Amino acid sequence: MPRPQVLERIKSAEAEADEIVAQAENDRDERIAKARERAEEIRTEAEQEAQELKERRLEDAREEIDAECERVLEDGEQKREALAERARDRVDDVTDHVVDLFQEDVHAQT
Repeated sequence: MPRPQVLERIKSAEAEADEIVAQAENDRDERIAKARERAEEIRTEAEQEAQELKERRLEDAREEIDAECERVLEDGEQKREALAERARDRVDDVTDHVVDLFQEDVHAQT
């Protein structure tokens, strides 16, 4: 093959190689851009899921706190009622005891 033809084929092959490299670089840049977009989508989705989970857990905790508060209030009401009942049951005994003490004091003074 004559030298000019060889030289022309080499130039043609180099031009083709340059096109392949340029296309590969374009493909790479597009893939990187798509990967970055997808990464941002994943990050956004993860943040939304985390926010939703946080809100669900917070709501669950509030419900637990409300239930515990209600239980404590009911328990306190029952204890208060029991104390009041015991106090009512002892009124007569205490009254009798006070009257006895008063009578003893009165007798002691006379």
